[in-house]
Amino acid sequence: MLVVTIEATAPTTGTVLLYGHLDKQPPLGDWSDGLDPYRPVRKGNRLFARGVADDGYAMFSALLAIEELERNGVPHARCVVLIEASEESGSPDLEAHLDVLGQELGNVELMVCLDSGAHSYDRLWVTTSLRGVLNVDVTVDVLERGQHSGSASGVVPSSMRIMRQLLDRIEDSATGEILLSELQPQIPMSHVTAASQVADAFGDVAGQEQPVVSGLELMGADAAERILRRSWYPTLSIVGAQGLPDSSIAGNVLRPSTTLTLSLRLPPSCDPVAAETAVVRALTTNVPSNARVSVNAVTASGWVTPELAPWLRAALEEGSTQAFGNEVAYAGEGGSIPFLAALGQRFPAVQFVATGVLGPDSNAHGIDEMLDLDCAVAVTNAISHVLSAHAAQGK
Repeated sequence: MLVVTIEATAPTTGTVLLYGHLDKQPPLGDWSDGLDPYRPVRKGNRLFARGVADDGYAMFSALLAIEELERNGVPHARCVVLIEASEESGSPDLEAHLDVLGQELGNVELMVCLDSGAHSYDRLWVTTSLRGVLNVDVTVDVLERGQHSGSASGVVPSSMRIMRQLLDRIEDSATGEILLSELQPQIPMSHVTAASQVADAFGDVAGQEQPVVSGLELMGADAAERILRRSWYPTLSIVGAQGLPDSSIAGNVLRPSTTLTLSLRLPPSCDPVAAETAVVRALTTNVPSNARVSVNAVTASGWVTPELAPWLRAALEEGSTQAFGNEVAYAGEGGSIPFLAALGQRFPAVQFVATGVLGPDSNAHGIDEMLDLDCAVAVTNAISHVLSAHAAQGK
């Protein structure tokens, strides 16, 4: 973790933490002609490369926001910029780093996270909630070694069929609904209302930004429900597999095992430990055909923003209006930022601002990742205003 401390220029004892991360996802696949994950390419106001938006811009944005205040003689509180180096791996070292930093962080009053999303690039979007995540590697073994399918099939059960039966305990494969009660959301009515307001004002923001194939029917009855499905509903995605040969070299072999990597997004208020226990129990209890099953799971907590103080709500409105020319907007996001939950537990009275540049076509974790430079500059200016407003509270 990279730690940068900038001492206060305002007469205040409070500290502002500004968070981002510098590690990146793998390139995933072949990028479009002229683009490269490791060689930044600028096209107009867009910058393409792996990690530019998630979350390479954040360190520069945080430091520039502070530099702008100092250049203009505007006071700010003590600022600590924390840049994590293992966020994309689930933040396995985060708690240890925070333990070591301890009192060095000081009296934290405001936390600014620059790793979140935006439904558009024309205003500041502030995140109101984040889902948790449960990553599970599950392996089903049926043979010590592969066998000719002509001699073994019909006698030895398929590891994939058993895997499908196990997954059916977790998810209704016809609808995508999660069946385990431990993973079901308790959605606050305020967030239901907010989703309807976002849908009314901005349309089908959760659906329209997806690069779906022609004619695909989206999940959810309407725009508001899709916003909630992306930000508050549990979902299961299969994100990796082992034991499956490439189709170009696949033979008539009954495979000895199947391994799938599951990504379960958890509701923001869901207990990740209870969720892990329920999922592991579903995968390992009364296994069909008495097959051998092994499971390895890693969890990260979701997060719901505390109520914003009046001064902060006003500063966000002013910052968005000044930087973007439009009022601020609020919405839940479907991803996970373990740092926010960790800080919330350590500093329960802290004020939070989670924002970012992961908007339409930003392609985080995918090919052709893109940073909208105009949005990045505007977010930086808006955060600079928030830092100024925070310092003014200490006068």
